[in-house]
Amino acid sequence: MKRFESDKSLERGLNPNASEPTAVSATASPPNAFAADCDVLIVGGGINGCGIARDLAGRGFRVLLCEKDDLAAHTSSSSTKLIHGGLRYLEYYEFSLVRKALQEREVLLKSAPHIMWPLRFVMPHDPSMRPAWMIRIGLFMYDHLAKREVLPGSRTVDLRRHEAGAPLKPEFKRGFVYSDGWVDDARLVVLNALDARARGAEVLTRTRCIRAQRGTEGWTAVLEGPDGERTVRARAVVNAAGPWAEAFLRGVAHPVHGEALATRHLRLVKGSHIVVPRVFGHDHAYIFQNPDKRIIFAIPYQDDFTLIGTTDIELQGDDPGAARIGADEIDYLCTQASRYFAKPVKPSDVVWTYSGVRPLLDDASGDPSAVTRDYLLESNTTAAPLLSVWGGKITTFRKLAEDAADEVGRMLGEARPAWTDGAFMAGGDLSGWIGATTRSSRPDDDFERFVAAVQARHPWLEAALARRLARAYGARISEVVGDAASMADLGPAVAPGLHERELHYLRDQEWACSGDDVLWRRSKLGLRFTPQQRDQVSAWMHRHARSKEGAPCS
Repeated sequence: MKRFESDKSLERGLNPNASEPTAVSATASPPNAFAADCDVLIVGGGINGCGIARDLAGRGFRVLLCEKDDLAAHTSSSSTKLIHGGLRYLEYYEFSLVRKALQEREVLLKSAPHIMWPLRFVMPHDPSMRPAWMIRIGLFMYDHLAKREVLPGSRTVDLRRHEAGAPLKPEFKRGFVYSDGWVDDARLVVLNALDARARGAEVLTRTRCIRAQRGTEGWTAVLEGPDGERTVRARAVVNAAGPWAEAFLRGVAHPVHGEALATRHLRLVKGSHIVVPRVFGHDHAYIFQNPDKRIIFAIPYQDDFTLIGTTDIELQGDDPGAARIGADEIDYLCTQASRYFAKPVKPSDVVWTYSGVRPLLDDASGDPSAVTRDYLLESNTTAAPLLSVWGGKITTFRKLAEDAADEVGRMLGEARPAWTDGAFMAGGDLSGWIGATTRSSRPDDDFERFVAAVQARHPWLEAALARRLARAYGARISEVVGDAASMADLGPAVAPGLHERELHYLRDQEWACSGDDVLWRRSKLGLRFTPQQRDQVSAWMHRHARSKEGAPCS
């Protein structure tokens, strides 16, 4: 077992050549006698599994990833949707984790400016909570633990004059403003999967690994998907099953001699969020301190809404996929937000909720909020290589994937160079539309230039639709719009602003099989559609459901 925590300095900015790494041919034969179908089988289609698949495929390894549901169907679409260092982790002395996350912020923001952008946070000062001097020290550390190029530093503001003070109760007179970032978490997973596939990986959704037998030279796995069972032989297995990682080792993976594989105990912590109609009109987010020493965020969301979260509750029950928000969690989030906002947030205001389960390493902490969000990569080479991923947070997924790929290469005896630091995500390279960018250019400014370029190239696109497609697909918008020359060429609207051409693209290119895939993960259009309109999208997907290879979706 080995823990991988890399604190080495990273060169920031996007290397225009980094997205085209020099790699060993993906078709090269492995140097041993084991007749493998792939070099690495990855179990789990969340952010860690897809990030690792992308990194390994870019190094020339033959990769197969299987996910039992949709990509990002669980934890990876249920985050607070922040690219952040984790200001509150400083109180738990998690300096290494915070520094690592802060180092990754701008790397990620520059890699996909269509789905990530900088965000300023306001912390109203409540003297009954942390004293002002403590907050200032924490923000000073937050500003200086890692290099910043495009994100401004923190400052103190007078909430009686700052626009962020208007929605708050009058007793909040002073606040602190600092920088982090926002991300469309579910689309981030899909972008990694798209890049992995473009580099040779095979990505199978709705495909469960029901058995993985370990041998001395490789693994024989049985995958169960829409077309039935398939046997796959892999030189190594990566267990990136998230909340199911422990269950995979206990019940699915079988060692050479039949004994149970050693595993770790995960603490499964449910985090729930609520979405309400827009509470404030400015573009800042809030971080609120609560009497229980926890914090919650209130974030501008999808233009017309406010996202409030999160809770931290130990999961009750055996199925992480069944996690749902409780009435007590809704009351908690509304109560804590209403401590700050002049207009109370009520449970009746809630228009949508979501819950996810964080698979955290059990560190014996009594407070779920204090359990480390850092990751552990555990390798086992007593027979065919096995790597298990424990913990992690969305901000550090790229570094986790890089460390995991390094370790897989070491276990297979084929070390190959890392390449993702500075590489664009799928659709993130906007230079073909706006020209080359500089190291100091702001990702949000680049995106606005991109939207203008899209509208200039496709003047017939309705303005709101052009912006939404630009946000969702970035430079890949050309694959969605294709040769269309008018709104009519996009096909009939299945629901307002959602046309058949886009649905065909999502089905054929992005593994979308159901209405929920489209409405809640590939987009958040479900927030804007009526129940009848959502049913229309689901019915269309049901009528046309098939994977890119022609297999029916389950």
